Amino acid sequence: MIVVDTNIIGYLYLTSDRSMQAEQALVKDQQWAAPLLWRSELRNVLALYIRKQILSLAEAQQVMDEAISLMQNQEYEVNSLHVLRLVASSTCSAYDCEFVALAQDLDVRLVTADRQILDQFPAIAVSLEAFVGS
Repeated sequence: MIVVDTNIIGYLYLTSDRSMQAEQALVKDQQWAAPLLWRSELRNVLALYIRKQILSLAEAQQVMDEAISLMQNQEYEVNSLHVLRLVASSTCSAYDCEFVALAQDLDVRLVTADRQILDQFPAIAVSLEAFVGS
């Protein structure tokens, strides 16, 4: 099991230069986990794609449905105090710290492309490139 942030989930369903790496990550470890927050973050990305007419509403809904299916039974609530402690000891947002907290709670790696998380939480966070390359 790994915790993935919303960017990694997005790379899997939205074409980008990191889409292939996201697919490789899924092949390497098919059990992805995330805090419930990932849904709102992905909806926000999809809203941007709809507004820029990159995706239709139907296409965005399909992406959301597929992502929800992938993450089924692997979504978690996180402890607010744990998140706030991470916020207090870093410059990361509370949103980012939710993913870190979950990885710590589950005692697994957090796969991310977020440089700030990688810099501030090197004991738990691993880059997408390093994860698929290792």
